[in-house]
Amino acid sequence: MISAVVFDLDGTLAEFNLDVKAVRAEVMQFLIKQGLPPSVLSIRESIFEMLKKAKIYMKNAGKSDAEFDSVHKSALSIARKYELKAARETSLLPGVLETVRALKKRNLKLGVFTINCRDSAEHILSSLGLKRFFDAIVPREDVSRVKPDPAHLDATLKALGVAAEETLVVGDSIADIVSAKALNVKAVGLASDDEAAGKLTSAGAAYVIKSIADLTSLVRGLSS
Repeated sequence: MISAVVFDLDGTLAEFNLDVKAVRAEVMQFLIKQGLPPSVLSIRESIFEMLKKAKIYMKNAGKSDAEFDSVHKSALSIARKYELKAARETSLLPGVLETVRALKKRNLKLGVFTINCRDSAEHILSSLGLKRFFDAIVPREDVSRVKPDPAHLDATLKALGVAAEETLVVGDSIADIVSAKALNVKAVGLASDDEAAGKLTSAGAAYVIKSIADLTSLVRGLSS
């Protein structure tokens, strides 16, 4: 029996045109100014991966936790600037409103876990008319480690007050699937094409759908 559905935000519920390369580039340059060797950072990695390296480097260099916390806060402030700009330009993906409305009619608890900052996530969900449907929204500020670390999803399950075995996670990225698999939560991959479907399946998705509109019938089947 399914009693809750946890959604990713970007690419799953909303079209979020964040300039990822610009965010990574600015954070990377900031960390280099803090003393990190350019050779250990890559524009191909997320800012969270960069910050993991920064923490290790600063610890080995004898820096205090407080000094790293300051760097960490400043790096995320850079990301927040870009996220808020993108949030003002975001749009609802097809079928999302109808799907979340149908799920709520089934008395399911709905949650969102996102690596976005709180202000960005709240703005997107409010401006698109979705916030009223969700029982828990867990942005990066609410957790010490973001997905694919399972701590992020675990915090969301706790916020909803539901067990892993009665929850579905829906997302378009491997990070969503990996975090679900780590907690034995059934993952639904949202795939844009066959190649994406294959990657999500390989990552551990129990189900793959090509449209969010297909989620309602999937939940109905799992709950019967």
